[in-house]
Amino acid sequence: MVAEDEIGALNAWLAKAGLRGEAEATLVNGFCERAVAAGVPISRALLLVDTLHPIYEGRLVRWGYDLSEPAVRDYGRTHLPEGTADRHLLAEQSELVARWRASPFFRMLQTGESWLRRRVTTESEAEFPVLQDYRAAGMTDYLAIISRFAPEGVIGEMECIYSSWASASADGFTDAHLAALKRVVPTLALAIKAAALARMTATLMETYLGRDAARRVLSGRIMRGVADRIDAVIWFSDLRSFTRITDTAPEQIISLLNDYADVIVSAIHAKGGDVLKLIGDGILAIFTGADRAQACESALAAATTARSKVAALNERRAREGLPVTDMYLGLHAGEVFYGNIGSTDRLDFTVLGPAVNETSRIAAMCRSVEQPLLVSEAFANVGCMRSRLVSVGRYALRGVAQPQELFTLDSAGRLEPG
Repeated sequence: MVAEDEIGALNAWLAKAGLRGEAEATLVNGFCERAVAAGVPISRALLLVDTLHPIYEGRLVRWGYDLSEPAVRDYGRTHLPEGTADRHLLAEQSELVARWRASPFFRMLQTGESWLRRRVTTESEAEFPVLQDYRAAGMTDYLAIISRFAPEGVIGEMECIYSSWASASADGFTDAHLAALKRVVPTLALAIKAAALARMTATLMETYLGRDAARRVLSGRIMRGVADRIDAVIWFSDLRSFTRITDTAPEQIISLLNDYADVIVSAIHAKGGDVLKLIGDGILAIFTGADRAQACESALAAATTARSKVAALNERRAREGLPVTDMYLGLHAGEVFYGNIGSTDRLDFTVLGPAVNETSRIAAMCRSVEQPLLVSEAFANVGCMRSRLVSVGRYALRGVAQPQELFTLDSAGRLEPG
């Protein structure tokens, strides 16, 4: 028997933990420990919640499992958009789909049930293969619950919380135990939903705005026209012969852009940069630091890493008979406005100012001077940068009043065009 006051205390703890914004693993751990202390013989718990993420379909949280297995794991997709050609994704999906369709949860979605209970026996194993693992681990009883949301509470494919509860007690769950779980699991589901929504919001902000811009927006920097004046290194890159490739192989555009964006953006992030915009084949990013010299070092290191990754990508794509390209990059250092610009109902968190325009013009000059990397005089004059650079001459840049001296890496470290 589970006392009424213990059920009330568990619900109260869940409400407070949810309001504190505890993470999913903390909620599940705290819930299971308190439920066991109240007399509910939970030996294993598993919760799943779908999410909005460009790679993962959802997240699962385990309790009571082998410590060699992660307590929290993001899982891949059980279905993919039509036209997906990635062989690795398709192979992973096939395995996930097979497991999913044989699960109690899938059965419940088909029947409309909200809970399903099975004693763990050879007969139930035949019905649900996943119970083989439970029986091997000594479980005797199994309960699956789907906590559904109302239609207006659905976000993307997150329309419910899936949870399963197993017991290794010889008698399994009693009717009182089942009744207690059915009363408190909805509160747990509500707290899990709150945690998932907070995580999803941060993920979507970072995915579409960039890491630093996302942090600023989530901290409350959302008023139109509010912008900080910051010193930054501005990165503007695009792809060589992109227009020709799109004209000759239009069906390759999306996969090509994704492949090259993967390696370039990862190089920027690895060196502390923030990607603000993907503009067709162009990438706008900024580097900031304790001082301008640190930002320039980070940007130049990111450029070197990106070039190396692009070269490796080109080798792979060439082996697969896919079109290849290269990166043109302009780097400049200067003061920019960084904040919200736009209309009353459509804002963009970005950088603007003469330094941004000048960077795009410098990148465009790469084609004319046949160099994959060009940096401005302002960049070259920072710290010891001049010792690693060589001038390629002075050039008139469209929209810039005076001709500008441009530089590239010297012969010891020159980035040759691909």
